[in-house]
Amino acid sequence: MSPQSLTRRHVLRGLGTCLTLPLLDAMLPRAWAAPSQYKPLDKSMGTHPRMICCYVPNGVNILEWMPSDNGRDYTLSPTLGVLKEHRADFSVLSGLGHPASQGGHSGADTWLTGADLKATPGADYTNQVSADQIVAELHGKQTRFPSLQLSDASGTGSAGHSHTLSFDRSGTPMPSENSPKRLFERLFVPDSAADRAATLRRYAERKSILDSVRGEAKSLNDKLGKQDQRKLDEYLTSVRETEQRVARLESWVDVPKPQVDPKNLQLGSQPQNAHDRPMWLDVMLEVSYLAFLTDTTRVITFEWSREAGGYGGGGENHHELSHHGGDKDMLKKLGAIDCFHLERLGRFLTFLKSTKEGDGNMLDNTLVLFGSGMNSGAGGEHSPKNLPLLLAGGHKLGLKHGQHLGWEPNSHPPLSNVLLTLIQKMGVEADKFRDSTGTLTGLV
Repeated sequence: MSPQSLTRRHVLRGLGTCLTLPLLDAMLPRAWAAPSQYKPLDKSMGTHPRMICCYVPNGVNILEWMPSDNGRDYTLSPTLGVLKEHRADFSVLSGLGHPASQGGHSGADTWLTGADLKATPGADYTNQVSADQIVAELHGKQTRFPSLQLSDASGTGSAGHSHTLSFDRSGTPMPSENSPKRLFERLFVPDSAADRAATLRRYAERKSILDSVRGEAKSLNDKLGKQDQRKLDEYLTSVRETEQRVARLESWVDVPKPQVDPKNLQLGSQPQNAHDRPMWLDVMLEVSYLAFLTDTTRVITFEWSREAGGYGGGGENHHELSHHGGDKDMLKKLGAIDCFHLERLGRFLTFLKSTKEGDGNMLDNTLVLFGSGMNSGAGGEHSPKNLPLLLAGGHKLGLKHGQHLGWEPNSHPPLSNVLLTLIQKMGVEADKFRDSTGTLTGLV
């Protein structure tokens, strides 16, 4: 039998007193929601390379996460044992980090950019383009959506506490979606004639505003100094990128959306509801799976929780537990959250592997990067070193798996080498990304 879930009011009524009680485990919210009944489909609608980057905040219980040995015969750690059935389909990467990262809760801001956020004199925060957006520039020409940004908090968040992993060429954050229902409707629900007309009017208004802004900016340019001209040029670059996005969105207005049956998709799940947490993660990954299967997009970033936030499977406070200070009980609970996250990842990998594609399956053509941009460390410190990372899928894209590739945390290749590897395997002709020194040895 499951332990009974109590409320403070229930306990106080039983005691017949107004004493203030400490927070007991039995008072924590518990997720009793039934598991998702959605099942993977038989086959995809075409063979295409894809990439999804899944981010968990606050680091992990590194003591239970990291394998104790290297190579192909490595021993799965207690936490990674959750993924034992997928062992041949992923590589564990340890010891890596971004040398320019500031650490702390800015990890999500730099995980896919590798940027030094304080590199620009006089600016508190300056980011750069993320790896996923470089890939989206190539593949977005062939799909309705160049990329999707998902998170448990919509919008962009704030500098250092981003709600998104994706940043455009000017380093501007790209807003995320956190509602399964809105996401599904955006991808798969047909627009009415009135909706299409309203969309075209909205695009026309945007183009008119952009034309006006560009005209005023050009007339201002001659009156500015060199530094301000440089800033204005960066702004105009962003305007041009927006114009291009509007133009390509306009070209898809009359193209029918794929027909997808929403049966058994729990689209009403709420990201900030501790009870809904497991179901919300599952349904967001299910819709991501459908977006890949229908070739609606080939690039997705998914921040499972924002930094300094998040829940475990039973509603536990993820951020609070990450500041464990070496406490054994808190480390145990943090490890349980890590296992909960990997269970959700394992289910997603099963979906991809269960769906036929060409002479293989969807996972063979899908790159799945999972991890965090910080390490809570043995003592609960928030370090940008020795990040917990997994890379799964992509056998037919040339990746080798079933191994632990580990380096010394103070002497390692930059994490940008991993990102450059992903960029190249997605077909982009590039020999450099941020501070990369090449692709990551051992993956290819």
